[in-house]
Order: sequence, then C-alpha cells, then structure tokens
Amino acid sequence: VQLQASGGGLVQPGGSLRLSCEAPGSIFTNYPMAWYRQSPGKQRGLVASVDSDGRTFYKDAVDGRFTIIRDNAENTLTLQMNSLKSEDTAVYYCNRFPSISNFWGQGTQVTVSS
Repeated sequence: VQLQASGGGLVQPGGSLRLSCEAPGSIFTNYPMAWYRQSPGKQRGLVASVDSDGRTFYKDAVDGRFTIIRDNAENTLTLQMNSLKSEDTAVYYCNRFPSISNFWGQGTQVTVSS
C-alpha cells in the first residue's frame, strides 16, 4: 500500500497550506505517523511525527509554524503549514514513524515562491 499525500501547491512566502493523507486502518491505527519532505538535492527527512496518543515532535526548522494532526476515527493525517518560507519548498510525504519503505507514495509538491 502506498500512502498518498495531497494538498500541495504554489504559495507565496508567509502563506499557508494544509496537507492531508488518508491511510488504511491497518497501517494507521496504533502506530506513530509522520510527515517527511525532500528538497531538490537533499535526502528525504522527517518534518513532524505524532504517536497514537497524540504526542508530537517537530523538526526545529518548522516548530511553531507547522502542526501535525491525526484523526484516529478517520485514519487521516494532516499537516497544517503556516508562515511558509522558501526553504519549505519540497515534496512532502506521509508514512509511519519510523518509515516503512513499501508505504512511500509519490508525495505532494509544495512550492513557496513569490
């Protein structure tokens, strides 16, 4: 199963975007989930994670601007991104934390540019 992220797009610096990811219950329920991103020329890395009890972790660069939300009833993972910066430009993916190679989808492109 590949997890598909959606909601990306082109936004100006300072703007907001909301990314979504829906997963089967067998993948989502009781597992930590996370958002990752990959910028051109860089390795894919963790952006934020949330465990099954709602405890969150954020990469320093996004802490205070991004919010990760999980809906255990709907098996959905959301990333609310505010105050976007050009350095947030990347392809964003959802996956478990730690990631499972078979779950990588194509991601959703986020471009922050004026």
